[in-house]
This record gives sequence, structure tokens and C-alpha cells, in this order.
Amino acid sequence: MPDQRELPLAFPELSPEAPLIPVRMVNEFVYCPRLAYLMWVQAEWADSADTVEGRVKHKRVDAGSGTLPEKPEDDEHIHARSVSLSSLTLGITAKLDLVEGEGSYVTPVDYKRGKRPHVEKGAYDPERVQLCAQGLLLREHGYECDSGMLYFAESRERVRVLFDEILIDQTLAAIHGLRGVAYAGHIPPPLEDSPKCPRCSLAGICLPDEVRFLNAAPVTPRPLFAQAEFSAPLYVQSPRAWLRKDEERIVIEVEKQKAGEARLNEVSQLVLFGSTGLSTPLLHELMRREVPVSFHTYGGWFVGHVVGLGHRNAETRMHQYRASFDPQTCLSLARGWVAAKIANSRTLLRRNWRGDEADTDDEPFETAAKSSATSTTPPPDDLLIALKEDAGHARRARSLEELLGIEGSAARRYFQHFAAVLKKDEDPTLSFDFMGRNRRPPKDPINALLSFAYAMLTREWHIALSAVGLDPYRGFYHQPRFGRPALALDMMEPFRPLIADSTVITAVNNGEVRGTDFIRAAGSCALSDSGRKRFIAGFERRMGHEVTHPLFSYRLSYRRLLEVQARLLIRHLAGEIPEYPNFITR
Repeated sequence: MPDQRELPLAFPELSPEAPLIPVRMVNEFVYCPRLAYLMWVQAEWADSADTVEGRVKHKRVDAGSGTLPEKPEDDEHIHARSVSLSSLTLGITAKLDLVEGEGSYVTPVDYKRGKRPHVEKGAYDPERVQLCAQGLLLREHGYECDSGMLYFAESRERVRVLFDEILIDQTLAAIHGLRGVAYAGHIPPPLEDSPKCPRCSLAGICLPDEVRFLNAAPVTPRPLFAQAEFSAPLYVQSPRAWLRKDEERIVIEVEKQKAGEARLNEVSQLVLFGSTGLSTPLLHELMRREVPVSFHTYGGWFVGHVVGLGHRNAETRMHQYRASFDPQTCLSLARGWVAAKIANSRTLLRRNWRGDEADTDDEPFETAAKSSATSTTPPPDDLLIALKEDAGHARRARSLEELLGIEGSAARRYFQHFAAVLKKDEDPTLSFDFMGRNRRPPKDPINALLSFAYAMLTREWHIALSAVGLDPYRGFYHQPRFGRPALALDMMEPFRPLIADSTVITAVNNGEVRGTDFIRAAGSCALSDSGRKRFIAGFERRMGHEVTHPLFSYRLSYRRLLEVQARLLIRHLAGEIPEYPNFITR
């Protein structure tokens, strides 16, 4: 029957060690089960303007630590803020904003940001269920409670909510439903084209439209995550620099003289070279804000990074570790990465091919911004055909060893022709000779630039993977030995030509880096301080460059793209999408 209600089932009392559900998560479960799972089970969180405003509105009520009398007198007036209550019988816990009443009869008051909604029941179901759960907690502690109040801060209005049987059943069903989903260990599917998603602070983590699109749903993904980036990395490469905190600023001193400063809220990561140091208060503040601090050698090699408590999503790492021991999963992911790398390398050559031309361009060359039609001569057909065949062979490789051979063959073919995308100039300080790839140490300027760009890209991927909850050191294609970040190296394969190689081509062809910007010693070659500074600026421009996603058709920066790809890998490892979608530029 349509009006038939479910029979209430007694909830078994939890053991003291069992986790209690925060009542706020019950609210989220009614609002969106997937959101509640992300927040409570996977410990995901991201701030938005709404969440920050909500914390400000709650600052007063959260400041106290109120208590309720165990046996109140009949005429005792009760007015307690921030009252913490729990129940093993209900399996929930909550901090009540305000409890008012006389004697044993009390009313919970829950503060909400915004204005009172003009709906039939006076408020939406998630808020009503949350308030009812608070009332049930009060009843568990011996108080009489048949209604509660929702206080809307913006309109300064109170709305009374009666705790009738229907609302109580709905509340208990939500509590049991969330616990059941959590114990099952399967994240609920995303909402379908819901208007809730655009205002959700976890939309960039959830990726609702992308997950549905990759499962063949007829949906056009919305760029829900694409918000303006107001912060940027801060690079400090002076070996005598010292960084300290001064209120909301980072002050940079060189030999005890102020050399510069930056606002803390405008710094997305701090990158230090050589022996640059920083104070403990500054490090603590950066860790509190989850701003990573990366360390490089003076020559530019990535050493490691420091972050706060790190990501608490153990479930994501469990999926990663489990999949990393499955040979078929490893081979499938590795095929996609190598094939995408070869395809993107082919596109880079096709777009930027200059052949054996002399210097005829007066205007700076913008890497990957001009189509292949702007090249003086197209690349040889046999080269493009060979690289296309290499990508096809990579997709059909039967083992990781075979795939390594295919990748090596394609890389030799690619770097044999890499000089054809570099600008030739009669001035020896503007022209570079490139005879092939070499490293450890690089012996010429182009190889020095490539090695430095790959180190920078490794750091970007290391930070992106750590930020989303993946272990950068447990990979699928690169083997986790010698302490190298195997997963970061895996994920960066398709992006080597798009970001690192592209930055090198732009810096050389635009004259941003010249032959005089290199230091040569003992058969090795490295960038000077001034050359590194200009190259870092070019790398950051590339990371901030917006591209159109070939699958989702929205625009986003490369730095944001790394995060999206990392989260899509999580969705694949968790079984939400059948295949990991590599980024292959057109």
C-alpha cells in the first residue's frame, strides 16, 4: 500500500569501540547518501563559501561547552549551548547548538545559515531529520522532548518542528541506512542531474557527472569543480634564504635582510631549493592549512614534501594496494598510460614541427597553441605512422616487459626527431643542439631542461596524488623500488609531452632560456639561478594554461586536470567506472 509504513526494528546497542554516527552526517545522508559516505566513511572534505560562512555563523554557539543537569528541578530554567550527547542505543552522537526548557521538558535549537525556506513543512527534510535525531538523544538522556526549533541566522526566524511518528521513523531509517551503507563498503551512486551538485563543496571529489558519463549515461558533464584559483606556488631558490611567519604573511629574508613576502592565503604550495630554510611556526601554519612544502636539491631534483596530517581516506589506499597486486589491472592501466604518452608525443611533434628551417620567425612561438598548419613543413608521414603504430602496439601488449620495449622504441623515435621542433638561430646563444636523450647527469642544455621539467612534473603529481588520498609510492607500471614515487611516475607518463616537453620547447623557441643560462662542469650541464627562475615561470604558465577536456568538453587548467585525473583513477580502482580514461589531446 502507498501509505504503509515500515515496521520499526530495534537497533542493537553498539559496543563502546564502535564508531558513533555524527548527527550532522545523518542530515547529509538524507540530503545525498553519496555525500554522507564521502564525508563520514572516506573522511573527504573541501571548503566552499557556504561552509566557511556556516562556521562563522556557528562560532558563538560552538564557543561554549554546555552541560545539562542529570536530574533537573521542576522549575529549573535550562539554557545550555554546545551540549554534547551520545547514545549507544541509537548509535549516534551530536553537539547541540542550544537546549532550552523548564525542568525535564526541553527543546533543542539548531542554528542554520541562510533564510527560512518557504516550504510546506517549514524546513527541508535533512534539517528536520537532524533536529529530530537531537530530540531522540535528549529523550535517551531522560528528558521530555516532543519538538525542536530551527533558527535561520540570515532571516532571524525560528521554525518549530514537531517530532511525530512519521518524522521519528524517517530519522531512525536514515540512521540505520547510513550505518548499513558504511558497513557494506560500497559508495552510493551519484545523484542524477541534481541541482544540489553545483553548490556542493565536494563536487570536485565526487565527480557525479563524470562518473555517470563514463558509465555510458546520456549526460553532458558540468564543470562543477571549475572554480577560480586564487593561490599559486611560491618558489624560493636562494641558498641563503630564510622564511618566517609574520601574522598572515610569509616573509623571505636573505642574510637577515627582507627580500620579499607573500600572503599565506595566496600560497598553494611552497617550493624550496638547496639549503633554503623556514621557521617552525611557519611550518606549523602551513601544515595546519594543508599547504605542502616541497624540497629540491640545488640542481632541481625533487627530494620530497611535507604536509599536515595528510589524507585520512584509508579506503582509497586499500583499493589502490589491492589492485596493485592484480597483474591484469597493472597491465591494463600501464597499456593506457604508455599508449596515451605516445599519442600525445605524436601530437606534440605534429603541432610544433619546424624541420630544418632557419630562423624566419620574428614573433615568439607559442607551444601547443598553434595548429600543425602553422609549421613550415609537416612531419614525415612515416614518422607519424610509426608512432601511431607504436601506440596501437602498446594497447595490445601482453606483458609489462613487452610494454617496456614498446615504450623504449617509441621514446627513441620521438627524441631522434625532437630537434626538429626547436628553433634554429644563427646566434649560438639562442640556438641549441640536441643529439638525443641523456640524463644522470644531463650533458647538454636541452637534456638539462628536460630533466628539470620532469622533476617539476614529478613533484606536481606527487602532491596531487597525496592530496586525493593515493599513495604516490605504490604504482602499477613503474615498480616501487629505490624509494621512487612509482604512481607519480605512472600518472605523469601521458603528461610528459603535454607539460614538460611543451614547456622546454616554448622556453627555447621564445628565447626565455639561452645558452648563457647554463653551468657546465665535469661533463654535466645545469641551469643557472637566473635561467631556472625564468624556466620556472614558463612551467607555471603551462600548469595554469586552460585546455578543453576531450571527453567532458569543459575547460580547466593543467593543474586542475591533474587532480581530476587522480580522482578518476580512484573511481576506477573502487569499481565505479569500468576503465581509467587517459587524457589524450586532439
